[in-house]
Amino acid sequence: MTHHSRDTPQFYLTAPSPCPYLPGKEERKVFTHLVGERASDLNDLLTHGGFRRSQSIAYRPACEACRACVSVRVVVDDFRPARTMRRVRAANADVIGEMRVPVPTSEQYSVFRSYLDDRHFDGGMADMTVLDYAMMVEDSHVETKLVEYRTQGPDSRINGRGAGALLGVALTDVLSDGLSMVYSFYDPEYRRRSVGTFMILDHIARARRMGLAYVYLGYWVRDSRKMDYKGHFLPQERLLAEGWTRFES
Repeated sequence: MTHHSRDTPQFYLTAPSPCPYLPGKEERKVFTHLVGERASDLNDLLTHGGFRRSQSIAYRPACEACRACVSVRVVVDDFRPARTMRRVRAANADVIGEMRVPVPTSEQYSVFRSYLDDRHFDGGMADMTVLDYAMMVEDSHVETKLVEYRTQGPDSRINGRGAGALLGVALTDVLSDGLSMVYSFYDPEYRRRSVGTFMILDHIARARRMGLAYVYLGYWVRDSRKMDYKGHFLPQERLLAEGWTRFES
């Protein structure tokens, strides 16, 4: 009989299921559990190897005939926003992002529900209840933060907090070398502000202030309308067969 240490991760393979990004394709994932005292170290190691975290699970694509999902990370110190990104930043100059402990609220869930109904009504997360949302936020054995984005209030210069309506939320892991944006969402009512782009720009600036080298954006899928935007944050590194490879354009 083989005995495994509780600190030794065991990996599992999912059954094939319809791909959420490319029509007509199937996806499979390899995954392991992120629990115990070494969860943060393991999350760091696996993120560097192209894994993503979802609650206490780390996973990555393991599709037999497709390699469309590519892990990407923005090179923080060298990042220069494109003209359209500078416009987004200017349009949201009145927005404050407050990084706090990951505690779910009914206000967050209301925005989350509106986001799913508008953008992902046919996706795998469409039926998530308020309890499911709470688990998504709280079920973490690694250093995780929640960043809430609101318009500025009268005391923002003092307390660094917004006082207006909740525009967007980012669930973010703090790694040894960067910030990993686990999941982000925004109120569709503010879509003209390009809140999703603004949250990434804010994370890049935040990582620079924290002395971190990268912002991990998850999987870039060139031919997916939902995922292609990640390729515009340059320079960035993409995890290819030969390792992390820098792209300038």
